[in-house]
Amino acid sequence: MSKNLYIVPYDFTPVSDKAVEYALFLGGHIATEIRLVHFTTDKTKAFERTKEIDKAIEGLNIPSTVEVTSLVKVGDVFSDLGKIAKQERAQLIIMGTHGMKGFQRLSGSHAMKVVTSAEVPFLVVQKDTQIMEIENIMVPVDLTKESLQIVSIAGDMANIFKSKVHVLAEKQADEMLNTRINIRTGIVSKEYEERSINSEMCFLNSSGNYGKKIINYVEENNGGLIAIAYHSESLLPQFDSFAQDLITNKLGLPVLIVNSKLASALYF
Repeated sequence: MSKNLYIVPYDFTPVSDKAVEYALFLGGHIATEIRLVHFTTDKTKAFERTKEIDKAIEGLNIPSTVEVTSLVKVGDVFSDLGKIAKQERAQLIIMGTHGMKGFQRLSGSHAMKVVTSAEVPFLVVQKDTQIMEIENIMVPVDLTKESLQIVSIAGDMANIFKSKVHVLAEKQADEMLNTRINIRTGIVSKEYEERSINSEMCFLNSSGNYGKKIINYVEENNGGLIAIAYHSESLLPQFDSFAQDLITNKLGLPVLIVNSKLASALYF
């Protein structure tokens, strides 16, 4: 397939409508197939759901660069969405989620559990996410190798929108840790320079909550997208407050997120 494939889990709710709207917006910048995927537990309703989704597609304002298709599957978003995305070689899954109070709801499921079920990157939007050009992409990194796995994907998005990438890191009081974070940001800077991507390395003060500092920086610097690698050591990843706070950020900004692989054997 010459086009990009974006998958949108769709359940006829306003927040999934927003995900479709954002997918169409992205598709206006690059040739794309957008596939609306709906899951049902009752195979007798699959045909009816397909007709309902196709009718919804007829009412969309579709850019000339976009083809919209539908897929209804008997199954669930936890175990099947990631499989479909991998099998179809999708570039991105665009999904809607609610604010903090309703964060765990996505088609009646847990949003973080959906993110960790797939290897394909996600773009998460909220119901109040504004559709606008992305001038600045914010990419927080930390001392872990895993955090750098978002860098290339964020660069791809920067190329689509001709955005500037702000790489955010915390200053470290310990000299050895500070050297390590400088090495991390240096690697990112070199990659973006080689790809001719406009970027800036930004070091945040070490005191205070990292997530709040990121949001404050985003707000002060006209951020249009936050991009993170999800790499929790928690036994229950859905309780990782850092990722959750960013995905449900008060600004309603879209968040590009990749479920990072263990990087112990990778070189950065």
